[in-house]
Amino acid sequence: MAKKVERPVGPIVDPLPVGNVPDMRPLHGRWIWLDHVSAAKHAADLYASFDGKDPEGHIWTYLGYGPFASLEEFTEWVKAREAARDPWFYAFVRRDTGKACGLGSFMRNDAANGVIEIGHIWMSPGLQDTREGTEAIYLMMRHCFGDLGVRRLEWKCDALNAPSRKAAGRFGFTFEGIFRQHFIVKGRNRDTAWYAMLDKEWPAARTAFEAWLREDNFDASGQQKAKLQVRH
Repeated sequence: MAKKVERPVGPIVDPLPVGNVPDMRPLHGRWIWLDHVSAAKHAADLYASFDGKDPEGHIWTYLGYGPFASLEEFTEWVKAREAARDPWFYAFVRRDTGKACGLGSFMRNDAANGVIEIGHIWMSPGLQDTREGTEAIYLMMRHCFGDLGVRRLEWKCDALNAPSRKAAGRFGFTFEGIFRQHFIVKGRNRDTAWYAMLDKEWPAARTAFEAWLREDNFDASGQQKAKLQVRH
């Protein structure tokens, strides 16, 4: 009699993902808010946020587009982003100035499996390393887990992009490995570093973000008193 062989299988997923799709609703925070990107509303402010402030074009080093030579060229690019669905693009708008100064998107939506990625993230020099920039990412994460009901949120970047990889760790994403020769970007090879956060990890991350974003965690100049520490 043949020996019975047990085949291990994963646990039943119950309930199944709700299957929500981004609907471009505004996402409001204390320091910043996210608005469906609009060429008419945001292109000029976005362009001004980096024009002359990033002479080496570091914002665009690891992205498949940019730098942009003129406002007109950039505006045409924003028009295409405004019309896009998957990715769905948002402008990052500072509350203190009312000016858009960065961009991000929800992308590669797999509603049936409860998976989505946040990507195409770029921040002007004035938004980098600020509480507003961190809150923008928090709002995106909160929307994915709270409104879209995802099981898995992904963060991917060029494996050579040290700032993005550092940010992924700071925000609580887990490194999962490198996809070698994954893309060709601007004629160059890209190995892709994969990070992800699961729904069961989000509550601890949310608590850490909300504690860090409290107004009393910042001094009069907006500098943090305690660092963001996400532990699962």
